[in-house]
Amino acid sequence: MPPFVSIIVPCYNEETTIRHLLDAVLAQTYPRAQMELVISDGLSTDRTRAVIAEFQKEHADLAVRVVDNSTRTIPSGLNQAIRESGGEIIVRLDAHSMPIPEYVERSVSALEAGKGENVGGVWDIRAGADTWIAESISFAAAHPLGVGDAMYRLNAKAGAVDTVPFGSFRRSLIERIGAFDETLLSNEDYEFNTRVRESGGTVWLDPAIRSVYFSRSTLKKLAVQYWRYGFWKLKMLRRYPHTLRWRQALPPVFVFILFVLIVLSLFVGLARYILAAQLLFYFIALGSAGLKLAIEKGKGFILIGLPLAIMTMHIFWGAGFLWSGISDLFVKHD
Repeated sequence: MPPFVSIIVPCYNEETTIRHLLDAVLAQTYPRAQMELVISDGLSTDRTRAVIAEFQKEHADLAVRVVDNSTRTIPSGLNQAIRESGGEIIVRLDAHSMPIPEYVERSVSALEAGKGENVGGVWDIRAGADTWIAESISFAAAHPLGVGDAMYRLNAKAGAVDTVPFGSFRRSLIERIGAFDETLLSNEDYEFNTRVRESGGTVWLDPAIRSVYFSRSTLKKLAVQYWRYGFWKLKMLRRYPHTLRWRQALPPVFVFILFVLIVLSLFVGLARYILAAQLLFYFIALGSAGLKLAIEKGKGFILIGLPLAIMTMHIFWGAGFLWSGISDLFVKHD
């Protein structure tokens, strides 16, 4: 008999995407009797729970449970779901995701084949809404200028990696290295995978394990997301400074130089020329990327939308990172 699998999902106000996830779990090729879905909900105020309840009535043959995540953070939701689950194998998904039918089956196979202690796949990123800016954001979220060398968002080959976006692992891994760090309100997956690697384990990326991920639908939501990413990334790097990658260092360096040049340009003429040169080079790079993709996709709005989305990602990730460091100066550390 195949091992019992618990799919865990942190969730909060996801009425627009949660049904996509539920239907995708229902369509899994893995034996339904050997699978459960545990949704850790942060006390949603929209129709998320109503959508889940409707699904439960329609498909009583799939074990779906909702547990309360009163702390309302992603890592606390993940840990709550793990505590409430009974599976030998844990498959972590997201309320913004839609796994392919073979997702669970392939994840379990990779674990049983000993590929890694935590295995995951790649994202097929789609727009979070039917608007030109939402579609532009989805392209930016998979573009090298936006995400650097993050292999799970790009064309990837199977192999050991630093991290995977979600991941599947045996319950015994939690017992060995600990659960998700609830003091980190973002970057919890990366931190968890760092502990996997530092314990001697392997984080394995298999491009056959695929899921659709719905990106943010507006620039405002994208800005909030990337500010949070940058802010909590520095908190994680305080513990694991050796995990810093070049693509993560560039946004805060860019934003810092930009800020310094803006201030200096108020008093120093040379700084104005350097600032103008930096911005010109930056906008040419973004504009060229937008033009190339607009031609490839045959969609003119990408010429404007892609640069706007990538610029939002860079500036807010970098600013969040820097603000995290500034705020640390006023906090006493043990």
